[in-house]
Formats: sequence, C-alpha cells, structure tokens
Amino acid sequence: MARPVRRVRVPLLTALLVVTGLLMSSAPASAVIGGARSHYGPWAVRMLVDGRPTCTGTAVARRWIITASHCFFEQAEPVADKRITFRVGSLDVREGVTVRPVPGGRVGSADADMMLVEVPAMNVPTARLAIAAVRPGRMVRQYGWGATCTGDENSCQSPVLKQADLRVLRPDDPRCEGFTAPGGSDFCMVKVSGIPAGGDSGGPVMSISPQGTQTLLGVFDGSDRERIAGAGDVSRQLSWIRSVIRR
Repeated sequence: MARPVRRVRVPLLTALLVVTGLLMSSAPASAVIGGARSHYGPWAVRMLVDGRPTCTGTAVARRWIITASHCFFEQAEPVADKRITFRVGSLDVREGVTVRPVPGGRVGSADADMMLVEVPAMNVPTARLAIAAVRPGRMVRQYGWGATCTGDENSCQSPVLKQADLRVLRPDDPRCEGFTAPGGSDFCMVKVSGIPAGGDSGGPVMSISPQGTQTLLGVFDGSDRERIAGAGDVSRQLSWIRSVIRR
C-alpha cells in the first residue's frame, strides 16, 4: 500500500514512498478515520497491486485515471503494469468491473505527485476538472477506500467508498509545514469530519456546489493521520492533464 505520510517537500524521485501490499478486510463502513460512508462517487476508482488494495484514483476521461505517482513504486522501483488492476463502477470494491492499464500507458507529472494511467474505455461518469485554484477557507470532500483506523492500517481497509470533509488552509499557515511549499503545486486541509489515511492516496478531493455538482480540485497525497492532509492542485496541472488525455 502507498501510505501517505507527513513530509517535507523534496524532489519527487526522492520522496516516493514504499508501496506495500494490503489485505482486503471487512472493516466498518463508517470509514475514513472518523469519516462517513459515501453514497455517491461514480468516478472513484480503487487501485490494486497483485490483487491487494493499495490506492484510490479518479476517472477523468473514458480511458484515463488519475492517482498519486507514489502508488506505482515499491522500494523506489516501478511496479510492473501486469501487477496492477483497477476496480471501477461501484462504491463497493468487491463489485464493479476490473480494468487493467494499457502497457506503457502511464504518464507522470514532473511537478506533482500525480500519475495519469491509460486503460481500456470505461463506462463510468468522469470527474469535472477544476480550472481555478482552490481558495483558502473552502470546504472540500475527500473520497477513498483506505484505512478506517490508526495503527495497523493494513487490518482496516474499507471495502466501501468513504469520505472525509476538510477545510482548505492558507499555504502559509504553520500547520501546512511539510504539505505545501512556496510556489508548489499542493494545497493543505484541516480536518472537519474524518481524516484520510493509508489506501486513500491518489483519491479525489472534490468541491461541491450548492446544486450538488462535484469538481475535482485535488489528488490526495498525504496526511498526519490526525488533523492535516495535503493534495496536489489539479488546476495547476490542468494543461498537463489535458495534453495527456487528448493525445
């Protein structure tokens, strides 16, 4: 599993986390750590390595999933495409459809902990992409199938999609140390209800309009397991995302 951790900003290749396997569990569906079970998230994708749940992602086009780059490394070595599968089309990871990466179809960002992965065409709704930077003070919602407990996160991965509500902080807020850097491509958030953890890496951070429309603001990449979480800003990577998914 790619366990997101509190970190200082260093070059991406030296910041890649160890990806270890997770066992599927019958964890409580009240999920995240202190969060809630999700009843919506058609674009949410569960990533597995060797059949074991590892990370979360988002369908951003019929043939493209975005998730965290660090999910594709073990001991700083790339995970082979043939070991990776994605479950799409269901909030319950035990259901839905399995798709596999197109060989050689990974494209990583040079500026953020983000990876785009090409797959065969998916019959699922895709996420709307943010075109403007997230504003401090905004309430956002993070989705994932990750840990529902502290400690041994391998033992409490959720089989159903879950969510945490958070509030975006100013990048110069002292609580953001290690999650944001001047001129960087990340934003940080403080817990309102629930905090994402291991297995949520790469998952969507969404804004929700008064009409209920959800927009992908960020790709979750780390938390302190208590109050603070970080995510890559989709709007700052929009040109890269569009250039890849349109090719």
